[in-house]
Amino acid sequence: MSIIAVYNIKGGVGKTATSVNLSYLSARDGARTLLCDLDPQGSASYYFRIRSPKKYNTNKLLKGGKHVEDNIRGTDYIGLDLLPADFSYRNIDIALDDLKKAEQRLAKVLQPLLGEYDRIFLDCPPNLTLLAENIFYAADTILVPTIPTTLSVLSLKQLYKFLDKIGQKKKKALVFFSMVERRKKMHSDIMDSMAHNKGVLSSFIPYLADVERMGIYRQPVTAALPASPAAAAYAALWQDIQNQLE
Repeated sequence: MSIIAVYNIKGGVGKTATSVNLSYLSARDGARTLLCDLDPQGSASYYFRIRSPKKYNTNKLLKGGKHVEDNIRGTDYIGLDLLPADFSYRNIDIALDDLKKAEQRLAKVLQPLLGEYDRIFLDCPPNLTLLAENIFYAADTILVPTIPTTLSVLSLKQLYKFLDKIGQKKKKALVFFSMVERRKKMHSDIMDSMAHNKGVLSSFIPYLADVERMGIYRQPVTAALPASPAAAAYAALWQDIQNQLE
């Protein structure tokens, strides 16, 4: 039983595509899997064609228990459930700030769900906020999709510093390269320079049109196009992650 957060300080690095595809692969392997969409934009919820229930909001998420359990929805895939996002999550840091032990609230909410699920994936919004701190406390693994550019590597260093600051272990973070274009010299040079760094996975996700088209067919690419290069890349990444978690 584990909680895997897909997180990066930066937006637009492939967090949601990763969360959607890996949670699908986890369920396909037979693990009872829950994907929690924590981003107020609700992209993961959109991909699975699930809307936030009308009476569900930030306050119910933070109360936990039946307030959360009653709002979990099944997807079209066996073994995979979704806790949809709500637009009120945009104010979640304000709500957290009013609570005691605010940085541990999400862990308290998620812990009982591990009795029902083998794995919980968190699709996380960007930025270093109080919610991010909650995510770092709650997660057993922080999966960090990283575009191989100078600014992305700088953001990764900032993440490591923040984990150290709040007393969380750097080894929680597993980095993989996302939206890779090998023909770009910068991409190749950065990937080669970090290839032997501890916590950097060898598998990567290329920049592929099939991943972008997920927004059109609203399915994991691993389900919609199982024989595609994109599906193969996510399958290799998932195998790499499982090897690290064993």
